[in-house]
Amino acid sequence: MIPEQKRILITVKAYPNPSRTYGETVCCAGVELSSGKWIRLYPIPYRDLDDEQKFKKYSVVDLRCGKAPDDNRPESHKVDAGSIRIVESWDTKDRWGRRKEVVLPTLSASMCQVYRDSEGEGKSLALVKPDSISFSWEKAPAKDHAAREACYAQLSFFDKRKRAIEAIPYTFHYSFKCPRVEGCPGHTMPIIDWELGQSYRNWRWRYRNTKVLLEKIRECWLDKLCSAKNDVYFYVGNMKRFRQTFMILGVFYPPK
Repeated sequence: MIPEQKRILITVKAYPNPSRTYGETVCCAGVELSSGKWIRLYPIPYRDLDDEQKFKKYSVVDLRCGKAPDDNRPESHKVDAGSIRIVESWDTKDRWGRRKEVVLPTLSASMCQVYRDSEGEGKSLALVKPDSISFSWEKAPAKDHAAREACYAQLSFFDKRKRAIEAIPYTFHYSFKCPRVEGCPGHTMPIIDWELGQSYRNWRWRYRNTKVLLEKIRECWLDKLCSAKNDVYFYVGNMKRFRQTFMILGVFYPPK
């Protein structure tokens, strides 16, 4: 890895996961401002960063990174976590103007096209326009919880101070079709945005009834974010080992 200095608009922060290799990490992604290209940043030990380094989505950050040696997806870069410096954060007071100037030029033709572009060592991050959006959930597989707990148990030998971030017991999905694509079969993908997981963790104390809680999450992530008043897009990314398996990393929803 040959590190380079880059300035990046962060658009994606996934829910934290334990790793036997890197400890607890967060997969982040964004747009490199000098090139306008997508970049995946990993591993980010977010909770171990200094307070002044803990960036939010739509922060502009300077950092040093180089092409990931163990991940041949073209966007994947390994980060020198100590080099992270927050430059500024872009709010929505300008009706998402600065955000749109950077994000919208990355738009792919369709999710169907992204699948075609991902073959081999092709595209692994994209912005897509969804149509006919629906939202659903299902119980997370028990084996996922077991694997996560085992990994955190191993990490706790080295860091007794850090409490594990619990697994969310449900997997949430968006289903959608590609607009203006004849024969689109439709796409259903899990959502791994940190904000969705955090919503579940925070709101369960307010809505003690699980059914009410899940409906409130649907109301926020479908009725509010994907409202007809918003110009809705999905950030998507695939898995390192399974290049045809894509996940929804977040929602971009500027007002129309």
